[in-house]
Amino acid sequence: MLQFYNTLTRKKEEFKPLKQDKVKLYHCGPTVYNHAHIGNLFAYSVYDIVVKTLRFLGYNVENVMNLTDIDDKTIRDSQKVWKSLKEFTEEYSRIFLEDLDKLKIDRANHIVPISTLIPEMTIIIQKLLDKWFAYLADDWSIYYSIKKFKKYWELANLDMKWLKSSVRINNDEYEKESVADFALWKAYDEAKDWPNFWEVEFKIGDKKQKIKWRPGWHIECSACNYKIFGPQIDIHLGWVDLIFPHHQNEIAQTEAFTGKKFSNYWAHNWHLLIDWKKMSKSLWNFYTLQDIIKKSKEKNEENLYRWFRLMIFQNKYRDSFNFTFDKLDQTITNIKYFDETFKRLANYSWKEGIVRREFSQKMQQFIQDYIKWLEDDFNTVEAIAVVFEFFKFTNSSIDSNFLLKSEKLAIIDMLKNFDSVLSLFDFSIFEKEEKNNIPAEISKLFQERTNAKQEKNYELADAIREKLSSMWWKVVDDKNWSRVEKI
Repeated sequence: MLQFYNTLTRKKEEFKPLKQDKVKLYHCGPTVYNHAHIGNLFAYSVYDIVVKTLRFLGYNVENVMNLTDIDDKTIRDSQKVWKSLKEFTEEYSRIFLEDLDKLKIDRANHIVPISTLIPEMTIIIQKLLDKWFAYLADDWSIYYSIKKFKKYWELANLDMKWLKSSVRINNDEYEKESVADFALWKAYDEAKDWPNFWEVEFKIGDKKQKIKWRPGWHIECSACNYKIFGPQIDIHLGWVDLIFPHHQNEIAQTEAFTGKKFSNYWAHNWHLLIDWKKMSKSLWNFYTLQDIIKKSKEKNEENLYRWFRLMIFQNKYRDSFNFTFDKLDQTITNIKYFDETFKRLANYSWKEGIVRREFSQKMQQFIQDYIKWLEDDFNTVEAIAVVFEFFKFTNSSIDSNFLLKSEKLAIIDMLKNFDSVLSLFDFSIFEKEEKNNIPAEISKLFQERTNAKQEKNYELADAIREKLSSMWWKVVDDKNWSRVEKI
């Protein structure tokens, strides 16, 4: 039974989807004006864990992510480099999606640039005007009147004493203490926005107004969900700093538009810190994925991408994630431990036979424990501890020199089950080891070294090892056998 912490109710709840045949899940996407930093990628890795866990548990998940390609930052920075807004944001959208692919973060079923959602925004805003939740202000922007929405405080747990009826905010982002009417549609400012505007007609009272405007920040997610999912979704994910104002405003405008509860469950990941400090360019601790690759001692990029996922699994999503380069080095050691175990599995001399009862019971306990922890608020810390215990069990089974071929296949199947959520393991190792074509000269030297060890001529054995190493072949001595592999 899956349970997780619902920000809306401030407690852990059993998950019950609106419909059994499909889970509707939405998570906020990036503003595509620069490279994503590792804090962004931490959040998207958490979303990936949630989606993959739901699918692993048997839920049919359809997920949606927006790309914010219209806002103050994208317009400002595209103008700085003399590029069109479309050209500028498409470049950074591509880079962002490539980073997701590198980290084995599955792309959402629907990835929606908000520039494609103008018709849906227009429909929502017009309905809010008709229902008097929105109004045209003297600055020619359309604002949402938060006083009209009686539950405005609910998600963010706001103290409504802050509310000042005369305050309006038309920036795309504002301070947390600013409880105020927010812009749904912003009046065109030629000095700042040119040439980025949309001419849309709204009926305001008895008159129709057709003016050059552009959307505000908050309306985009409501429009995205409305287009793909309709009035209601099951789960809304996001970064904790989005609870207010962004997610609170999403609820206000969506529920005023539809008359229905927007999302039954809200889950938020916490912050990423660098050596327990907030990541900031002014502190020189602001890192993108490429920055980490350049600064790391490990030069195998694939290992670094797998490291990032493993580090996140070793941190609860509702706790701050503290990044250090020492932690990076330790995690890379763990990744190499996984790979070495895979090589041991691939090279073990298997015996035929039926899976033993004791072995089967042990395997059943591993998968039950793994599922138990994932169902407990996506507790990846305990789930990955189960995985490490499984690797320990696998290595001790190999050391016993009595592991059967059928049991080897069961271990590989178990690893694939784990990896449907983890996306950590390199299963190509099995293929590489099977296709490891060792030249005749190397095979002969390796056999001579084996013979020397059996005859306890360790001096000769060491000399042959050194010779193999000079020829770029490494001897790996295991408890019960040895193997040679290309360096």
